[in-house]
Amino acid sequence: MASSVWKGHITFGLVSFPVRLSVAARGETIGFNQLHKSDGSRIKQVIYCQTEDKPIPRSEIVKGYEYEKDRYVVIDDEDIKKVAPKTAKVMEILEFVKGSDVDPVYLESSYFVAPEEGGDKPYALLFEAMKESGYYGVAKVAMHNREHIVIVRPAHKGLMLHTMYYRSEIRATEEFRTDVTQLKDKELALARNLIESLAEPFEPEKYHDAYKTNLEKMIQDKIEGHKIVETPTPHIAPVIDIMEALKKSLEQRKPAAKASAVSSEAEESAASVKRRAGQKRASRSSA
Repeated sequence: MASSVWKGHITFGLVSFPVRLSVAARGETIGFNQLHKSDGSRIKQVIYCQTEDKPIPRSEIVKGYEYEKDRYVVIDDEDIKKVAPKTAKVMEILEFVKGSDVDPVYLESSYFVAPEEGGDKPYALLFEAMKESGYYGVAKVAMHNREHIVIVRPAHKGLMLHTMYYRSEIRATEEFRTDVTQLKDKELALARNLIESLAEPFEPEKYHDAYKTNLEKMIQDKIEGHKIVETPTPHIAPVIDIMEALKKSLEQRKPAAKASAVSSEAEESAASVKRRAGQKRASRSSA
């Protein structure tokens, strides 16, 4: 089970129940160490005191806030705990909004919301009611030395929580102006057909980080002394005639679609043969 990053109560109206939050997703990257170029040894970063002109251990480090130039006030963890708002322990749902009204650009980090002991029934009640109504909860919670506005939403099997960017943190842009572009009906129809020809069920497990895979292979090749093969640069031709580009795209999709259909028919036929064979065996054994 993933470690909890927050424990407390969710409240809505007069209903309250205990929950815990755990991180739902975390990015994966390949880490590199800094080495001394001349001898390949690892570099050690030293924490240095400017006043005493000497290195110091991490145990002697405290937090400080600069309130004037070169003047600091020391802040310790107990000071921070004393002024933590009530949302450090109680996550109050302020309102419910239609899920379709929430623009994903506002969603930041994702967390699983799990009920603690004694909270199973009210948790299930809130989950089912939100799932049936299509509403998301907007709440406040304090964690990681910051008070967050969060979105609580029903997922497939339970509640999810997403920290939310504030409106001031969303970068406004005037670059995307589709309202001034004149579109032809035929162009739009071809574009829809191309989208439908590329449509597949959403299966996140089939997507992989090619950059990470290539890096891992390159590292292994260097360890084994092999030559590094450069990835070919893709050639992208500028679109001159969008109608022609759409037509060609659809023509290229047709053979793939036919092959997929034939494969599906073959699989269904094989499954049908197996079912009939199983039914015959069952009837012989019963006789």
